[in-house]
Amino acid sequence: MTVAVIEPTTVQQLQIPKHDLNVEWYSGTGAGGQHRNKHQNSCRITHIPSKVVVTAQCRSRQNSFDQAMSTLQIRLDNEFKKQYSNNVAVERKQQVGSGMRGDKIRTYRFQDDVVKDHTTNKAASVKRVMQGNFDLLW
Repeated sequence: MTVAVIEPTTVQQLQIPKHDLNVEWYSGTGAGGQHRNKHQNSCRITHIPSKVVVTAQCRSRQNSFDQAMSTLQIRLDNEFKKQYSNNVAVERKQQVGSGMRGDKIRTYRFQDDVVKDHTTNKAASVKRVMQGNFDLLW
């Protein structure tokens, strides 16, 4: 059996400072005629620290900006969650190892009443160790 102790974290809403964003406005593409060609309602937002670029193309500027910001928020949240998951996996791997027989620290053989510590090569009675006498193994 392997055991990993990982500290829980609280999920918090990611705040994006305005100075980390580069907002550009441009004319949209596709059908729409004169309105589409005349007004710059399409929004391109670049998150400078992560280099994530999102675009939105709606009929009004506010809708385009809101849609682009929500898409950016979702992408950055996904990146944060992916990075957190990778960090947890690395920490768990360091604590647990491969989980194979070669990684074992102690063997408890209840039928033989023996506990063997593989780092110090000492053995003791299971009953005494289960009562808290771990100093017999050090």
